[in-house]
Amino acid sequence: MSWIDIGHIDDIPLHGARVVKTPGGCVGLFRTGPQQVFAAADRCPHKGGPLSEGIVHGHSVTCPLHNWVFDLNTGQALGADEGRIETYPLRVESGRLLIDGTAIGKRSAA
Repeated sequence: MSWIDIGHIDDIPLHGARVVKTPGGCVGLFRTGPQQVFAAADRCPHKGGPLSEGIVHGHSVTCPLHNWVFDLNTGQALGADEGRIETYPLRVESGRLLIDGTAIGKRSAA
């Protein structure tokens, strides 16, 4: 893994999200707890909704367009919906957010 510093955890509000632009497309950063952040594709597979504009709850995010819910641990759609979003390794060290650049680099263009 090749860890890339992408900002401070306090740049993301608790139960909120931000977007990081990469060569392969946008990645959403979802803060689910005081020291817990998940990284996942920012595009809903259903209609392309921006997940970073959705509602972050528990370890999930709800798409703002049609209320599809995704587990941020696995990327799987929950409930009756089918599909998944890509998730990426991310860690917090001394308040800094580090994302796996290798995983982002393998991502296909969005």
